[in-house]
Amino acid sequence: MSDDRVTPSPKQILSGAGEPIFRVLPAGVLANMVIPGSENALLWNLVYPLAQPTVRLVDLLGARPLWGTPLSGDEFVDELKPYFWGYSVEGERLEGLDAVLARVDGQGPRTEIDLYLRGANHLVVAEVKNLATPGRCSRYAAGRCPEIHIEESVLRDPCRYWEQDGARFETALDFGQRPVPGNESPPCDRHYQLGRTLLVGLSLAQRLGLTLHLWLVTPSGAWSHLERGWLDFASRVRDESLWRRLRVLPWEEIQAISRG
Repeated sequence: MSDDRVTPSPKQILSGAGEPIFRVLPAGVLANMVIPGSENALLWNLVYPLAQPTVRLVDLLGARPLWGTPLSGDEFVDELKPYFWGYSVEGERLEGLDAVLARVDGQGPRTEIDLYLRGANHLVVAEVKNLATPGRCSRYAAGRCPEIHIEESVLRDPCRYWEQDGARFETALDFGQRPVPGNESPPCDRHYQLGRTLLVGLSLAQRLGLTLHLWLVTPSGAWSHLERGWLDFASRVRDESLWRRLRVLPWEEIQAISRG
């Protein structure tokens, strides 16, 4: 069988293109890297030079956020190793991740989180947005939501994110009542990507015995079209201590860490 992986363009990857991770990354991730303005290439170019081989959590928490609570103290002293789309620079899969994805996502498409930062005591999961907004539910968009778009001639299993233990949004997020026919764009549609990211992060942090942080990373100029959705999502997080570990970080502040 031929290998149809795409080799990232040297114009997109500024350094580290020869690292073993590029032999194991999913084809879709690699293909995205050659697109001008690629979020995947931007993420790699931002974090790879910063974490050689780790980055200090206190340095990242010291970056001025676009949104977030100040956090400081000895409890946040930790060295974080990056895992890009679940893989280390050396090409190793993040411990426990596949078992967690199977529990949360079942047999459906796997949640693909942009960046994990794993330390001895903390786990950061981060989504990176440049031009796009966090993803919505494709089944709802296609008129196939099993809770709302019910047809007598079509049998669909209930949505696992309302039904299945270990995958229910309501365990971590206040998404209101379960959707029923006639509902328009419920919170589980609007916050589908961030909701799944949070569920995976919580399950993985619990499995590894770590404290979870959820971050959104974006250029400062993009924050205006992300802010409303993020604020609504953050307001729905049930656990106050977790809410305080949510964060929106600008690219520019992270770049300043690497240059400093």
